[in-house]
Amino acid sequence: MKLTKITLALTAAIALGACDDKQNKTVDRGFDSKHLSQLKAGIWVDPNGCDHWIIDDGIEGYLSQRLDKYGKPVCSGVAPPNTAVGPYNKGSSVPDPI
Repeated sequence: MKLTKITLALTAAIALGACDDKQNKTVDRGFDSKHLSQLKAGIWVDPNGCDHWIIDDGIEGYLSQRLDKYGKPVCSGVAPPNTAVGPYNKGSSVPDPI
């Protein structure tokens, strides 16, 4: 029982240690590290019909809601709900795992 508690405490400490608020979130740290602006974004339409920017670099993916200049969701109707359009999986030489 004591070994289990020590193992859990150690695992929690390591997991929390991986959280770094000072880390630059604009850089992809994958196999082909580059600034996120160099990756190609597409649009994923959620079930409500609103747009989200989507980037898939093979191993990781990035998603953020598409907002207008007032901070309101953009629902453009570019595609049916639950559909992704555009070159969201381009810009990286790393293929998607099968």
